[in-house]
Amino acid sequence: MKNATFRQLRVFNEVARQLSFAKAAQALHLTPPAVTMQVRELEAHVGLPLFDRSGRSVALTTAGEYMLVYARRMLATLKDAEDAVARLQKLEQGTLHIGMVSTAKYFLPHLLAEFRREHPGIEIRLAVGNREQLVRMLLANEVDLAIMGRPPRELATRAEPFAAHPHVFVAPVGHPLAGQPRLAPERLRGEGFITREDGSGTRAAMQKFLDTARVEPSITMEMASNETIKQAVIAGMGLSFLSLHTLGLELDNRLIALLDVQGAPVVRAWNVVHTLSKLLSPAAEAFRYFVLEHGEDYLRRHFGHHLPLEAGASLAGSPSS
Repeated sequence: MKNATFRQLRVFNEVARQLSFAKAAQALHLTPPAVTMQVRELEAHVGLPLFDRSGRSVALTTAGEYMLVYARRMLATLKDAEDAVARLQKLEQGTLHIGMVSTAKYFLPHLLAEFRREHPGIEIRLAVGNREQLVRMLLANEVDLAIMGRPPRELATRAEPFAAHPHVFVAPVGHPLAGQPRLAPERLRGEGFITREDGSGTRAAMQKFLDTARVEPSITMEMASNETIKQAVIAGMGLSFLSLHTLGLELDNRLIALLDVQGAPVVRAWNVVHTLSKLLSPAAEAFRYFVLEHGEDYLRRHFGHHLPLEAGASLAGSPSS
C-alpha cells in the first residue's frame, strides 16, 4: 500500500461513487482506459480486487468497501490540509465543492454566476441530490457546503438560514379548485397527488402539512424530478406540492395554477450548511458570506411577485421549520 497514490485513491473513490467506470471517467475528465488502469494499479498495491465486474455492472467487493472508508478519510485529510494552506496564504482560489438539493438548481446557478464574477480564481464543482444524499455527502466530506432546506439533525452541522423557502399547492389550469379563494385543506381530500420521492424535503413538508390538517393524500405518482412533476400537472394528471422556486416559468406563462389553500404557502428556509468539523477554505468562506448576503434578495426579486401580498409580506418573519 505504501506506493499507492492520491490520484489512484481519487479515481477509486469516484468509481465507487458512480459504480461505473465510464461515468467516473466523465466526471474526472479522463478516458475510461485511464480510469481502469488507475484502479488496477491500486488493486495491485492492495493485493485484492476492489470491484466485482460483471458486464456493465460494477459493485464493490468486501475489500473495496473497507478500502473506500480509508480512501475517503485520506482524501478528506488532504483536502483539509490544502484548505489550511490556502488560509495561511489568504488566497481566494482553488476548488469549491458545493452540494445542493435538486430544487436549488432553479436559482443557485444564477447566484454562482454572480459569485464567479467577483471571485474568478475559484473553480466550482456542483453535486446534486435529495436531502438524504446531501447528508451522506456532508458525512463523507465530499462537499464543502450544502444548500438545502431542512438541515440534518443526524450530523453536527452549522446551518445558517439565508432566505424564505415557500412551498405551494399547484393544479392544472382549468382545474375546479383553481381560482377558488381560501380553500380549506379538507378540499384536497380525494384529489390525486403527484409527489416527490421519500427522502425529499419537499415530500416531508407536504406530508407534515397534510398530517396536521388530517388529510390523507391520494398519491397517484411518485417522481424524483420537479420538471417531470410539473409536466404531469400541466397535462392534467393531478395536483402537486412544490417549492415556489421551481415554478417561475410556469407561473409567468400561466401554464400551471397556484391553489389558494388555507395555511399555505408552507414556508421553510433555505440553509447553507457545513459540518462543524469542517475547516472551511477561503473560497468556501467567501461563498458562504456571499449567499448569506445576497441569497434572500435574489429570491425575493425573482419569485416573490407570484404570491399574494399578505403571504409575500410574511415570508421574512417565517420560521424555518
